[in-house]
Amino acid sequence: QVQLVESGGGSVQAGGSLRLSCAAFGYSFSMCMGWFRQAPGKQREGVAAIDSSGNSAYYADSVKGRFTISQDNAKNTVYLQMNSLKPEDTAMYYCAADWGRCGLRPDYFHYWGQGTQVTVSS
Repeated sequence: QVQLVESGGGSVQAGGSLRLSCAAFGYSFSMCMGWFRQAPGKQREGVAAIDSSGNSAYYADSVKGRFTISQDNAKNTVYLQMNSLKPEDTAMYYCAADWGRCGLRPDYFHYWGQGTQVTVSS
């Protein structure tokens, strides 16, 4: 069983930065790790994902150049550095993990965290 625990959410003003962390517990080796977000009334969308080797990263067009996904395999932790935040980035952010295909589709992922709220004010 794999458990994912997110942290690092909060409230910031537009233009600010936050770093989200996702710690994986259990057998979490060689997994694709992803970040998704869901705003009220909207579908869950993929934000960023990184494969187990760290050689391939995927980003939604809306966050390219502003967000960076990275991982520390020694700590079984994946990070999402979010810069130049905009009000439209406001959402609940979820960490996800699975083996196999890697990308921004929610159906690629079986394991999910509980989420951490990010609120960006203008």
